[in-house]
Amino acid sequence: MSQTRPPSPTEETSGGGEPSLKQVMGPGLLLLFIIGDILGTGIYALTGEIAGEVGGAAWLPFAIAFAVALITACSYLELVTKYPQAAGAALYVHKAFGKHLLTFLVCFAVMCSGITSASAASRAFAANLATGFGLDVGNGVILLIALAFMLLVLAVNLRGVGESVKINVVLTAVELSGLLIVILVSLYFILGGNADFSRVVTFETASDKSVFLAVSTATSLAFFAMVGFEDSVNMAEETKNPARIFPRMMFTGLGITGLIYVLVSICAVAVVPVGQLSESETPLATVVQTAAPGFPIADLLPFISMFAVANSALINMLMASRLLYGMGKQGVLPPFLAKVHPGRRTPQAAIVFTTVIALGLITYVSLSPDSPVVSLLGGTTSLLLLAVFALVNVSVLVLRRERAETEHFRAGRVLPVVGTVTCLYLVLPWSSGRPSGQYEIAGVLLALGLILWVVTWYTHKKENAGAG
Repeated sequence: MSQTRPPSPTEETSGGGEPSLKQVMGPGLLLLFIIGDILGTGIYALTGEIAGEVGGAAWLPFAIAFAVALITACSYLELVTKYPQAAGAALYVHKAFGKHLLTFLVCFAVMCSGITSASAASRAFAANLATGFGLDVGNGVILLIALAFMLLVLAVNLRGVGESVKINVVLTAVELSGLLIVILVSLYFILGGNADFSRVVTFETASDKSVFLAVSTATSLAFFAMVGFEDSVNMAEETKNPARIFPRMMFTGLGITGLIYVLVSICAVAVVPVGQLSESETPLATVVQTAAPGFPIADLLPFISMFAVANSALINMLMASRLLYGMGKQGVLPPFLAKVHPGRRTPQAAIVFTTVIALGLITYVSLSPDSPVVSLLGGTTSLLLLAVFALVNVSVLVLRRERAETEHFRAGRVLPVVGTVTCLYLVLPWSSGRPSGQYEIAGVLLALGLILWVVTWYTHKKENAGAG
């Protein structure tokens, strides 16, 4: 899962006379890009946590998260077909409100969501590595593996990563293959009469939560598996006839991933008892190993899961560092964040800065052996992005006063309002049922951004006063 497409070096350094991006993406490539961006850490790592919240009805939060994503996608479609530029939420919010601080907070929140998502992926990578190699290790060793993996991501990003749509096709195929393996192996188990479908419609919630609140909590977490669809707006300038192609491919991509997620969650609880599933840090590997313990394919899934979450971590850290670099270059954040390696031409300061934050996050949430690390970080990711999505839905309504020069997709009057309400419902603590830790992490990250912003503003103010 990634949140924005990092610009190429030529895009970053070219002046105003730069030609427009080449339109190379047709319907097929755009569809694979959308599916590849949505697939990732969420479904591979959080199915058990979601089952732990609602019991066997783990498919319901995924279905609700899909509906919320679909509504918000309509708002994104109206904006991307109205303003077909390689940008995202920050551009739309700035066009709607023109408040630089609000625009900065949206951009910084998206950047932080990349860091929290990558941090969740690193923990999932470590857990799958231990499972794949049969290592019986404790929380401390898993933490060290996660930190080492994040340092490896740092090294790769410092060296430079060339991202292309064709590579994304390969990565999508690998990620998708793991989920299809889960479904097919589970069907083999189910057809053998070994599954317990009674669990699929059984709600089991904590004693201090009503069914409604438990579903809300699980949906807030399941939404982490649906994010990524909004990233496709960054491909608008490289898509042929975006006003016609984008709506069809966005809806198709969301529909395919939503269906796969619901099928995977149904298969998971039918094959593995909910208690066992919720305690596993590698739930889908547990499903395959239960359904086909004698098949070599059961030993393969942890490595496919490693690949899927590693790809999520790499792209999200790439995105986060490039956003931070862009804010430093624009003078919104301290200029040292815009420093580029002279040889590799990578934003070295921003890469190191975002990696330090990620290392701190992983360590902090892993200090307690009983801490649900992936769900805590994944939930923080969805918290940040749902707040951004609420603003995007409002922006659609505000920007209706601007007439578009060409025909574009229209989300109607009702859907943006419904999108705003549902996103806020899944953000607010008394309705979403989120643990306080998610708000603490999000608050600390945004506070760090505000401190950097104030320091930069004060520095510029002193420099301008001195020049005057």
